[in-house]
Amino acid sequence: MAAERLKDLSQPIDVPLLDATVAAFYGTGSKEERATADQILRYLQNNPDMWLQVVHILQQTKSLNTKFFALQVLEGVIKYRWNALPVEQRDGMKNYISEVIVQLSSNEASFRAERLYVNKLNIILVQILKHDWPARWQSFIPDLVAAAKTSETICENCMAILKLLSEEVFDFSRGEMTQQKIKELKQSLNSEFQLIHELCLYVLSASQRIELIRATLSTLHAFLSWIPLGYIFESTLLETLLKFFPVPSSRNLTLQCLTEVASLNFGDYYNVQYVKMYNIFMVQLQTILPPTTNIPEAYAHGSSEEQAFIQNLALFFTSFYKFHIRVLESSQENISALLMGLEYLINISYVDDTEVFKVCLDYWNSLILELFDSHHNMDNPAVTANMMGLQVSLLPGIVDGLCAQLLQRRRLYAGTMSKLRMLMICRMAKPEEVLIVEDENGNIVRETMKDNDVLVQYKIMRETLIYLSHLDHEDTEKQMLKKLSKQLSGEDWTWNNLNTLCWAIGSISGSMMEEQENRFLVMVIRDLLNLCEITKGKDNKAVIASNIMYVVGQYPRFLRAHWKFLKTVVNKLFEFMHETHPGVQDMACDTFLKIVQKCKRKFVIVQVGENEPFVSELLSALATTVADLEPHQIHSFYESVGHMIQAESDPHKRDEYLQRLMALPNQKWGEIIGQARQSVDFLKDQDVIRTVLNILQTNTSVASSLGTYFLSQISLIFLDMLNVYRMYSELISSSIAEGVPFASKTSYVKLLRSVKRETLKLIETFLDKAEDQPQIGKQFVPPMMDPVLGDYARNLPDARESEVLSLFATIINKYDNHLIQYSIFNNVIFNTNQQLLE
Repeated sequence: MAAERLKDLSQPIDVPLLDATVAAFYGTGSKEERATADQILRYLQNNPDMWLQVVHILQQTKSLNTKFFALQVLEGVIKYRWNALPVEQRDGMKNYISEVIVQLSSNEASFRAERLYVNKLNIILVQILKHDWPARWQSFIPDLVAAAKTSETICENCMAILKLLSEEVFDFSRGEMTQQKIKELKQSLNSEFQLIHELCLYVLSASQRIELIRATLSTLHAFLSWIPLGYIFESTLLETLLKFFPVPSSRNLTLQCLTEVASLNFGDYYNVQYVKMYNIFMVQLQTILPPTTNIPEAYAHGSSEEQAFIQNLALFFTSFYKFHIRVLESSQENISALLMGLEYLINISYVDDTEVFKVCLDYWNSLILELFDSHHNMDNPAVTANMMGLQVSLLPGIVDGLCAQLLQRRRLYAGTMSKLRMLMICRMAKPEEVLIVEDENGNIVRETMKDNDVLVQYKIMRETLIYLSHLDHEDTEKQMLKKLSKQLSGEDWTWNNLNTLCWAIGSISGSMMEEQENRFLVMVIRDLLNLCEITKGKDNKAVIASNIMYVVGQYPRFLRAHWKFLKTVVNKLFEFMHETHPGVQDMACDTFLKIVQKCKRKFVIVQVGENEPFVSELLSALATTVADLEPHQIHSFYESVGHMIQAESDPHKRDEYLQRLMALPNQKWGEIIGQARQSVDFLKDQDVIRTVLNILQTNTSVASSLGTYFLSQISLIFLDMLNVYRMYSELISSSIAEGVPFASKTSYVKLLRSVKRETLKLIETFLDKAEDQPQIGKQFVPPMMDPVLGDYARNLPDARESEVLSLFATIINKYDNHLIQYSIFNNVIFNTNQQLLE
């Protein structure tokens, strides 16, 4: 094939043929041609002499893809072999790359047309600089600055090179260069920055070209985080930057530069300059974005450039306030500008963009924490003085002065804090979510979302709102009730508005004094009940009902103190368990579980005016209560009742309650086992297998909440359960051994495996939750050795359950018995290793 000639590098490479090979690789040829081209290009790329052809290729080809291929070869040599090359070859390549860059960027037309090529050449030049500068190319910065002054397009490209160099040295150097080399490059950039600084100021003061100004601002943005501070604060740089802020074409880049300056924090030395910068900025901002602007609406309908401006504005305010807010509190004029800036930030926080809101929320959280700490320490003057580095015994009068300052600061931010409370209420994120999902075996299971972005956001917002509530309980209450009244009047009624309000109300549970919290909650529940009464539509009523239940579930202190209200809520939940409207039954079961976990003791004692404990009353009507629930909801209900029974201290009553709770599943279990004794084939019916699985899942739910006290129940079913486990395991093994394709994937085998896994899960749950009692280990572990461990050893690899390993890991950790451990080692470890070796 003609392309094979390319492998001969003893003569100048055939560039047209290389162009054709590269074109074939990028898709103009057939699949076979692409594969052949790939093989040849890989050979060339790995050939150590290929780089000597780079200049010849770049001079001859017109194909951009071929140029990039040649530069890729060169980049590899620079990264890994540059210092091993002869000096004349290094200098020759360095000079050639520099000349091509100057040639292409000296002409406006070629610079724009070849921009991608020039950018790649810039990267190659910076890679060379990382090796040769400053030791072998001391004149680089003076040469670059001199070249920049010869042409505006060359200057624009010089800015791009400087930006790349800064990023390579300060941002991307880790892992690429030694610490000594990085230090050397940083020192060189610092020592020669005066020339760069003068060039940037010269361009910004003299040039009218938008592209050059933008390139200069972009380069400055890369430099501002590390240059000596004198270049920023003791020159005209800040003043020059602020002149470009009102100009639309350079506004965003200027704002990014100002944000970088705002993020610097080196004590109080430059406070005067920061105040001046902030005040000029605020005057200009009012012209660009008037304070009356509806920022969320403007963002929603704005261009990408306008949206980026709002994002950058959020970053500027949060960066400036994080490090310099104290200096703005010093005079009335500065305070006015500060409060106006905070007003802007509040309005930006309403923008419907997750990333913008995260930036704002992070700052609000830190500000509130700082104000709360100050407020909290006002009650302890010693702590306040200690925070300021003062000795209380020597300066008793100053402590009072400090408290007065803290009080004054709190008053200063009172208006902003009130608006911030409304922001948190309106934008409260969704709390921990329980999803109803289908597992791999088609079973419906409940899954709690533990670690997603929304939950993280909820936790930060909840913390922020709790601190805000501590700073002013009355205003928090007033804001929430005002928002709720707008729901009642219909002025603000939407599902989302009600949800966020109720999540916010639930989030501040425990932050008020008990008496105030009781009064507040009564008003909230009253208004929500009224809202449910006057609102039409089943969907609307379901949303309101779920919010009522969420709110009451968040206030266990109130429920524990008011038995009649608690009983009314629980009975209402039982009513909801018969409501077939989507989501209502799940909400009722989830809320019931949450309430029982926090108030379980209340259900097992005889309350005033009652004849028996509530748990006894509940168990009498159990069949009716769960009649309309799905299996996964019944499991949740049984878990809840298990928590109640666990709170009973009398062992006899506890066993009686457990017996009554498990009567229905035990009756069904007894019927199935009885039928199986007459005909073992009865257990092979799919409906029977599903029933067995459901009974086991119910037992697991109760075991998870009862722990050790589940002993009497598991003892009742344990041996029969192991027999069913053994039988189903044999059925699975025989199905797989028959060699039917995908036998392990059939719905029947999956169902059988579900029963096996649930059996293991039930035993593990009980043994894990049970208190460390040796007799439990002696009673339950030996009978499992053959049906479970022996089964694991005998089974085909495809039929083994990983849950066996989890179960026996629990047993080893819980019951430190050497004989058990030896048997486990023989049966599990040996067979698992054999499986891996196969």
